[in-house]
Formats: sequence, C-alpha cells, structure tokens
Amino acid sequence: MSTGGLLVLAGGGHSHALVLKRWAMQPEQRPKQNIVLVNRTSTALYSGMVPGLIAGIYSPNELAIDLRQLCDRAGVAFLRAEITGLTPQQNCLRLRDRPELHFDWLSLDVGAVSRPSAMGIPIKPLEASLAFLKSEEANDPRPLRVIGAGAAGLEVVLALRRRWPQRALQLQQRSGQLDPALQQVLQQARIALVNDDSHHSGPSLICTGSQGPAWLATSGLPVDPDSRIRTDRCLRVEGHPSLFASGDCAVISAAPRPASGVWAVRAGRPLATNLEAACQGQPLRPWQPQREALQLIGSHEDAAWARWGSWRLGPSPLIWRLKQRIDRAFMAGFQRPPTMPDAAPMACRGCAAKLPAQPLGAALERVGLGGQPEDAALLPGNQELLQSMDGFPALVSDPWLNGRLTALHACSDLWACGAEVSSAMATITLPMIPANDQQELLVQTLAGIRSVLDEQGAELIGGHTMESRSAAPLPASLGVQVTLTVNGSSSKPPWLKSGLRPGDALLISRPLGTGVLFAGAMSGATKAPDLDAALRGMACSQHTLLQQVEPVRKDIHACTDITGFGLLGHLGEMLQNKPGLTIHLDGPAIPAYAGALELFERGVSSTLAPSNRTAWRWLEGPVQLEQHPSAALLELLVDPQTCGPLLLACSSEAAAQLTQNGPWLQIGSAAAAHG
Repeated sequence: MSTGGLLVLAGGGHSHALVLKRWAMQPEQRPKQNIVLVNRTSTALYSGMVPGLIAGIYSPNELAIDLRQLCDRAGVAFLRAEITGLTPQQNCLRLRDRPELHFDWLSLDVGAVSRPSAMGIPIKPLEASLAFLKSEEANDPRPLRVIGAGAAGLEVVLALRRRWPQRALQLQQRSGQLDPALQQVLQQARIALVNDDSHHSGPSLICTGSQGPAWLATSGLPVDPDSRIRTDRCLRVEGHPSLFASGDCAVISAAPRPASGVWAVRAGRPLATNLEAACQGQPLRPWQPQREALQLIGSHEDAAWARWGSWRLGPSPLIWRLKQRIDRAFMAGFQRPPTMPDAAPMACRGCAAKLPAQPLGAALERVGLGGQPEDAALLPGNQELLQSMDGFPALVSDPWLNGRLTALHACSDLWACGAEVSSAMATITLPMIPANDQQELLVQTLAGIRSVLDEQGAELIGGHTMESRSAAPLPASLGVQVTLTVNGSSSKPPWLKSGLRPGDALLISRPLGTGVLFAGAMSGATKAPDLDAALRGMACSQHTLLQQVEPVRKDIHACTDITGFGLLGHLGEMLQNKPGLTIHLDGPAIPAYAGALELFERGVSSTLAPSNRTAWRWLEGPVQLEQHPSAALLELLVDPQTCGPLLLACSSEAAAQLTQNGPWLQIGSAAAAHG
C-alpha cells in the first residue's frame, strides 16, 4: 500500500524524463508515494536532436520521448494538462480547465520560453516554431532571418540551410559577436551575417535566449532576472523544503549554469536521488555540476564542432558521427524493453473489461431477463423518462480524464435513444490508499464527470463511494472504478435498436479502433500521436448530434452506440428478430482511428476481442461485406469501443442530408433479404 502524500512532477523536461526512466528500470528506487506527471503534451522532444529535425535529418518520432508510456512503465499517473500557476503556500498547482492539484512534494521541470520580442517567432516553445517553419516555403524569395548568434541561433540557421539549400538566410548578431572562423563557415553556407541595427521586414525566428514561463515569476518563488527558480545544491527551491526544480526553468544559486539541455540531462540523477530521499525523510545529497560541459554543434553539412568553454574543434565529419551516435543512444534508452514471448497479455480496461456477450446472454436468460436488448429503459408508467447505467475500471491514469470518459460513455446510451441527459448518480470505488490521497482522486474524478454533465445542462444529483478491498495498483489512480446511472428524457418516442427497415442507410458518427489502440499502448506498440488523436475524439461529447439530427428525426428508424461488443456485435443486436433483413457493409468506408489497422496487422488486439469474434457468424448470414475483407478489417469489426460512435439507421434522404455536414459517414445499407 502506498504511504501518504502526493509527489507531483510538473513538466516533462529532460530531468524528469530521466527520473521516470530510472524508476521504470529500477522500480525498487521509486518512492512509495502516489506520483503524478503533469505536462501539456504526451511527448517531449529531445533538444539535442531538434536541429536535426529542423534540417530534415530526423522525423519527429525519432526524437519524441513518449511520456505517457514512460509513466506507465514507472507506475506514475500521467495528466495531459497545461499548468497555469502555482500557489506554494497552499501546495496547489493550477491547471487550465481543470480543478487545481494539491501536492505534498513538487518537482518543477517546465522548461523555458524565448524572451518576448515583437520581431518574429520565438524558437521556444518548440511546437509553435516548428509549425511556423513547416508553413514556410523552400522557394520563398523573402530571406528568413534567425535573430541571435549564440550556439542555438548558429545551429538553427545552419540546420535551415540544410533544409532549404537555395533560400536566402540571414543570421543577426551583435556587432563583432562571431569570430572570423565562424564567419567563414557562414559565408561558405551562403548565410548573410547582419548586425542588430539592420532593418528586416520578412519572417524571423528568435533565438536570443530564454526565460522561465511567465507564471513562475508570479508564483512567489525565488527567481533570478530570467524568471528561473533559484535552488540550492540539492535542487531544492530556496526557502521551500518540499519543492524541487531543475532543467531550463531552474538555476543553482551557488553554481549558476546557462539554460541548456546538457545541464538538464546532468541533473536527472541527482534530482531522482534527492526526490527519493525527501519522500523517505532521509538527508539530501548536494550536487556539484562541473563548470563546463562538452557541446557538439552540427553544421549544414555532415560535420559538427566540439566546444568546451572557449575551446573549439572542427567542424569535422568524425565529430558529427559521434554526435549522432550519442543522440541515438540517448533516445534508445527510453524504449520499452521487448515483452517476453510467453508473457500473458495484460487485461484491457475501459469497456473492453465488460463480460463477454455469450455468458452475459446466458445469465440473463437463466433469470428471465432475456429478449431484445436496448441501450436505455423507459421508466415504468412514463413514456418520456429513460434511464441507463454504465461504467468500467479506469481506462487511463488521469482521474479527471477517466471521469470524463466514463461519463461520456454512460451518456451515450441515452443519446442512442434520442434522449437528452438531465441528471446522473455516480458510484465511485477508490483504492486502498491514505485518506488525503483518496480525497484528491475523488475531487478529480467528480470534476471530470461534472465537465460532461455541465456541457449538457445536466446535474450530478448524488451517488455513493466505496473503498476497494484489493491492493492498490501503480499508479493508484488506475484503481478507481466509476459507475454512472444516467437519466434523461425525450418528448418523442425513443429510437430503438430494433427499428431497422429495408432501404435504410447506416451512418456512423466517429472512427473505430479504441480497443486495439489501448491494448497496443500497454505493450508500447501504439504511437503516442495515434493515442492522442483517439483520446481527443473520445473526450469530445456527442450530445450535440441530437440537435444536428433533429430536422430529420422522423426519418431515423433505429440507433445504437458501438461499445464493448464492437460494430458487428451491436449490429447483430439491431438484427435480432429481423429475419427479413440483409445488411450490406462497405468495408473501406468504415472509419478507423490512425494506427488501428496497422496494429491489427501486427497481431495486436484487445483481450475482449477473442470472445467478440463469435460475432463474425453474422458475416455468414444477414451481414454481407461488399468487398473481400482484410484480416485487419475483420478485427476492426469486433474491436471493443470505449466512448464509441453512434450507429444510425435512417432513410436515404435523411442520410444525404446528414452526411453533407458534420461527422456522419455512410458505411452500409439495409435491404429486404430476398428483395
């Protein structure tokens, strides 16, 4: 069982990435507390390879550290959220569009941003500057200027020369800043060297130094003139014994070093050691960083410089090969170790954790509850009020996001009946951890649930909490289980699964593939951008679809939501007791989330998929695929979905109208079996 207290790692910089790597590889070193990493993106770019990315030598995935996967391996919860502020007196981290996060220990590695300037696009944060460079054309007649002739500006402008062999480039320096040798390199690369006072009206990239994020300056923490947090030699924030800081956002007061990826990497081990000691109440160890560090700076050709203080060697092809070898070895250290061939697959979460269709159906029959399944039930004696219940073990380690996803998934049953959600009640089971940690999980989970209900004008009117009697997992947030009873109403007759008619078009509202993407994530097979895209889709509420379809509501004959039994299983429920119907599916038209089909081709599937494959029997009868299906498509048809799409059956006229605007795609049609 976890000891009390929450350790929050704020930011996914190099120091924190190395701390997580240490705990993933040496779990005995990991503090026993609950630990959370908060970062605005699920990946972090390794700064040493960014110039190579700008030059076009590397693809983005080659220098992207997958923070979500790294957290998963280290037993750390991952929250993808933007940090907006810090109140150290209340031990509170503020997040955009989320409840604040209370902590007992905090480590800050939130990077830096370029100093503000009206002259151009700042190089940091990198997402914005890389998007800017992507939008620029290689044959644009306007010269692009890099402002700042330090090591960063020099390396960036030379990378741009490799990216754009013919485009006019300029490097702006302080008068006399660069020595003759560097000036000659620039001349050979056809890069114009200009001084600060020269006028420029074209596009510019600012590389004139960095500072801490603006919210640090207003946090009340001790900072230097560049808003970098002042720490002691133990990387502890001065005057705040439970706060630590490292990387570009921090500076050791007694041993100041420039903001650099080199120092952020060097700080990883001492930071980990001191975080572990702090959480155990043990003495901290001071760190004495060396005065200088070796820097390897690439040129526009296959060559690089080595620099140590004022000493410089190169450019040389040998140094370039050394730099590439070091960079690739650094990134290789973050790769997940291969899974043992005989290792049992981890059980899938979310809606993939539901009971398979066969034992569920058999159990219902034995107690007299069989018959036509529907998504929600009309309350007895009332033709307008509907109710449904849904829930599952935590799908993600972020309790706010998990609460939101569970609520969206549960509300989907009412949307599939054409009903608006009015209220909900929640049953939340919390892991066996200290009471303060349970309270934080409950706050975040309830806030996630309410974020869904508030969007619909619905209320959370009550609920119940329980404590699990099983040992808490790592991270403990994966031990949260949410079940929601959702209530709603419809002034018009609800849509039923059983209303399919000959001539109906089948429309789907969003892609499939969440089951295999999360199954792949557990083994490290899913790419971070693919999982991000799926989570963005899943976290988007579909309640607005009800307003969209209202003009053609009378032409909608049947509807369901695609969840744990997959498209084919839920389509089979619509066909139950419909012997006179045939469904024609257009396989290539069925949308899939990016990466899903590739994972199927590699043999990845959800642990619920084997039982779902019994639904393939429908393909031997009333469901016909218009084209010969690939193995990947067959798996997609039975992939269990969490927050899956709505499947709508409507007239062809309504289908033509709905598919013109909005998310609806036609994937098939219904016909009379012998017509």
